[in-house]
Amino acid sequence: MPRSVNAVASKTRRKRILKQAKGFYGKRKNVYTVAKNVLEKGLTYRYVGRKLKKREYRALWIVRINAAVRPEGLTYSEFIYKLNQKGVGLDRKVLADLAMNEPASFKRLVESVK
Repeated sequence: MPRSVNAVASKTRRKRILKQAKGFYGKRKNVYTVAKNVLEKGLTYRYVGRKLKKREYRALWIVRINAAVRPEGLTYSEFIYKLNQKGVGLDRKVLADLAMNEPASFKRLVESVK
């Protein structure tokens, strides 16, 4: 009985990997074994990067809120604590946006919390 290799599926699998590796440098884009290894590593970095992005944005929002609250005589932690005590349900993203784009509204918010 002749050997069955299912060349169609193998070629499709390789094409899919090489298509994803398009734009890589050197052998990374056109040698299947190299492309497969590099792509696997790249997909891991992509996953980690999505988590890091969230972390970095939260840190940025905290810095912006802190910078806007300091002239009002509060620290970031005091401000967040007082917001929670008053039951204000604004998240850090919205607070940072208010601090950057609507300083007057943010100042009124800080005064209401004091």
